[in-house]
Amino acid sequence: MRDTLFPLVATTAVQMLVTMSLVAVAVFAPAAAPDIGVPASLVGIFVALSYLGAMIGSLVSGTLVQRDGAIRISQACLVLCALGLACVAAGHPAMVVAGALLIGAGYGPVTPASSHVLARTTPPSMMSLVFSIKQTGVPLGGVAAGALVPPMVLWGGWRFAALAVAGACLASVALVQPLRREMDADRDPTLRLSMGSGLEALRSTMRDPGLKRLAMCSLCFAAIQLCLMTYLVTYLTQAVGYTLVAAGLMLAVAQVGGVVARVGWGAIADRWGRPMRVLAIIGFGMGVGAVGASTFTPSMPVAWVGVVCVVFGATAIGWNGVYLAQVARLAPAGQASLATAGSLFFTYAGVLVGPPVFAMLVGVGVGYPAAFVVMAVPAVGCAIWLLARDR
Repeated sequence: MRDTLFPLVATTAVQMLVTMSLVAVAVFAPAAAPDIGVPASLVGIFVALSYLGAMIGSLVSGTLVQRDGAIRISQACLVLCALGLACVAAGHPAMVVAGALLIGAGYGPVTPASSHVLARTTPPSMMSLVFSIKQTGVPLGGVAAGALVPPMVLWGGWRFAALAVAGACLASVALVQPLRREMDADRDPTLRLSMGSGLEALRSTMRDPGLKRLAMCSLCFAAIQLCLMTYLVTYLTQAVGYTLVAAGLMLAVAQVGGVVARVGWGAIADRWGRPMRVLAIIGFGMGVGAVGASTFTPSMPVAWVGVVCVVFGATAIGWNGVYLAQVARLAPAGQASLATAGSLFFTYAGVLVGPPVFAMLVGVGVGYPAAFVVMAVPAVGCAIWLLARDR
């Protein structure tokens, strides 16, 4: 158990910190925007640029992990996030753009690196659970940013907050160093990094029917996840009549549902032994959650809205661990990082595509309720596809 626990704690901590680096900018954006000279609403562009960097970073991460080791790449990701935050703290629009790309480049390879570590250290019977626990680092990073960054802004300003998070990333580089000798013992320094490295990750994903199916479904699932996280508060305040505080509470309820469900889905997948079927059930649940969200009205009981948000969050936010564990299972021996890198390219593509499509639907007059129903269609379609293939 010790051999599994220590790598799990380390990879979860790294995941939490790189996520905190990304979310922290969104948290202090209202305070930073006047100094930078741009509207705070442009933080959405910052997030999009970060995920563009994550797409590119994830593609080459498979070969980098094999060449330099998963722990070394995780350390490099922490350094990149720290540099990105330092660029943001400079306060110039061009430096902020560079910071977004650097943070994204640090965010993208972390998951392939952690998958490489956990695939080696986790018993097969526990993979979905362990991967799901590791993925709680994503919402926990968001919680940490929301809880810690505002007080730091009030105490020392937004630049201080950015540099403080950067300092935490750099400190963690030293904390994971003791794992390097053992966890990076399988690295191959003779491997060469080339433009074809990223394409090989994509080709390896598309060649395998199971990996390709997971990658395509992750694109749809990630799009729905980001739509929930991006638009739930706006929907509740503008269309349903909630106050900002009440709407934020419902988003928090959805996030908590996602954190708990990530672990729960992982345990169910391991116990049942049918992770693809579990993902299909999650996909159906996303559809139910999205359709349920479309029925919100000002007269609907708050408790019922909360129940729908829990279901929506438990599925749209809770799927990642089971998905990543199954990618690692289907990957050839020693190729978990490469398979994860190729699959995550499509996952991050969903992150980039989903919110703009949702915004377009609302912008042309479809409205928030109908837009949520439209987003339910690919979730249910993926669920049917996964279920049919599982049989």
